[in-house]
Amino acid sequence: MNAPLPFPHLSRTRASTRVAATVLACAGAAGAWAQPADGPALGAPLEAQVRELILNRVVGPATPRAEVVLGRLDPRLRLAACRRVDAYIPSGTRLWGSSRVGLRCAEGPSAWNVYLPVTVHVFGPGLVAAAPLPVGHMLTTADLRAAEINLSEQRSPAVSDGSAVLGRTLAQPLAAGQPLREVSLKSRQWFAPGDTVQLRAVGGGFAVVGSGQAITAGLEGQPVRVRTDNGKVVTGMPVSDRVVELTL
Repeated sequence: MNAPLPFPHLSRTRASTRVAATVLACAGAAGAWAQPADGPALGAPLEAQVRELILNRVVGPATPRAEVVLGRLDPRLRLAACRRVDAYIPSGTRLWGSSRVGLRCAEGPSAWNVYLPVTVHVFGPGLVAAAPLPVGHMLTTADLRAAEINLSEQRSPAVSDGSAVLGRTLAQPLAAGQPLREVSLKSRQWFAPGDTVQLRAVGGGFAVVGSGQAITAGLEGQPVRVRTDNGKVVTGMPVSDRVVELTL
């Protein structure tokens, strides 16, 4: 049986979800790698494998470019030597902004599993301010230009369709070159309380149209309550000027 290899002498494999390498060795073991005082370190081959694993997941037609910044393992960790370490994406993990990748010992004297913090910067097309824009400014075509932006910098979705935001009002100021995001825009009010609205009940392959009176203001993206002509109160989503859509 081959003895565990001391870190950082790593061997590589082409599979993006498997790293055939020894990552960490016990401090003090004969001939073993001496763990740095500030905690376990990975080494270039394993770092490359982790980056490859992430980039294979996030790069695509809508996000043609991404950058991965690797963090450090918990400095308190003391992990046994390992002949093969598997890198994997934990179930339910969103590789967007601050995230993590799992590392587990698949072949060694003792099994272990740790998580490596990572930051994933995903880049794609978006709109940015062509010049400084104040709060309350109504957007025109001259205010925006297309650019590659960091989509993962904020949770609020970036805006890429200029025609969809013309005439919208800014809820926060934008510096020149700053990406326009949904959170930057004031919600449109499609109607006021007391207005008569059209109700559209949409189902599988059919739509029913009726009318009612708005109980609450019809703000974009927020549910609204409407009293129908027969007195029943229903809840729906305002979708355009004095139009509420109910999903059946």
